[in-house]
Amino acid sequence: MPTPLSEIWVYLAAQPLLGLTLTLVAYQVAQAIHRRARYSPLANPVAIAVAMLVTLLTLTHTSYRTYFEGAQFVHFMLGPATVALAMPLYDQRRTLQRLLWPLLVALGVGVATALVSVVVIARLLGASRETILSLAPKSVTAPVAMGISEKIGGYPSLTAVVVVLTGIFGAIVAKPVLDALRLRDVVARGFAIGVAAHGIGTARAFQVSEEMGAFAGLAMGLSALLTALVAPALVPPLVGWMGVR
Repeated sequence: MPTPLSEIWVYLAAQPLLGLTLTLVAYQVAQAIHRRARYSPLANPVAIAVAMLVTLLTLTHTSYRTYFEGAQFVHFMLGPATVALAMPLYDQRRTLQRLLWPLLVALGVGVATALVSVVVIARLLGASRETILSLAPKSVTAPVAMGISEKIGGYPSLTAVVVVLTGIFGAIVAKPVLDALRLRDVVARGFAIGVAAHGIGTARAFQVSEEMGAFAGLAMGLSALLTALVAPALVPPLVGWMGVR
């Protein structure tokens, strides 16, 4: 008698590498769809892979903890992958030296805008204090954003979700927005994407060019550092000044 499909899934779910296998397969499928769509930003491979995995885990009633037991290897590789971004940036060191001060000014403006705008918009929409504090570090890479959220009184789990959504959204809308602004310089485009859309945006920038990706990676790292320094001192007083208790 054939084994029911549900029993096969229960057996597979107990294997530690299932999560890793599902993640890699989902991303490869998403990449294929992205290529078939001629690399349209609307067919973002991260968004497609996430949707596929969420659908599968929901239909099979598989908990996130079970999935993450195998997928945590991908999580571990985020650290080395981030450090590896220094290699293409090293190749662009002369451009970095030439544009150092304009980039630092852009970094300060970008981080301040990201923090203040989300606080103001969330307040106007009636969000609670804890929700606003959770949303504040949305434009920073997830591990740093979760640490900031916990320190200022937010919910790190909510922050993680919003960070991923911010990255996906940024990767999708970056090209049309920057085109509409007639911003053609690859350094400026890459830096803007890195500040606004962290790692997912940086991955998108590397698909365009190594130079754009290098400066997106620089912006991602510097914005995480600056946000970690200023958010605890800026966001809670700002939220209190706006009358949110």
